[in-house]
Amino acid sequence: MRRLAILWLMITLLTACASPPDRPTQLRQALMGLSEEATRLLIEEPAWDLEAREITLLLSHAEVEESLPIGQARFEESLTRALLAYPAGPQVIDWRPQMSNVTAPAGQWLLDARLVADGPELRLSDRALLPYRLELRLRRPEDSQPRWERAISGAFDADAL
Repeated sequence: MRRLAILWLMITLLTACASPPDRPTQLRQALMGLSEEATRLLIEEPAWDLEAREITLLLSHAEVEESLPIGQARFEESLTRALLAYPAGPQVIDWRPQMSNVTAPAGQWLLDARLVADGPELRLSDRALLPYRLELRLRRPEDSQPRWERAISGAFDADAL
């Protein structure tokens, strides 16, 4: 009986190790949800001349307002993961300023993202909410003006960050 219990425990542990990872924990769900919504807008709204999988998105360094308890690297990682996870989505590459001297092929677009606080912290009886606005701008690398832009507003639960 003891051997059966040990065998059952080993099988359970191996099964748990082999299963795919779940969505991020509560600490990251709000940020992942925002990144997934931004990705959906980026893929579905612009009038691409090509299929999304033929597009190369060059990601500039995102701006994240210091009053939000989300670091720039954390936000960029979340947005990159959401873009890469989109079915038949674009290629994603980090953009560097020295890349702007080159005329980009038709399928390359530069994504600028800016995450800012959109008001003071809202105190509720059981938690605090941090209003935000995510500004997305899509432009050709050689252009200074965006060809597409959107803003997403919402509020993070301060305890989930």
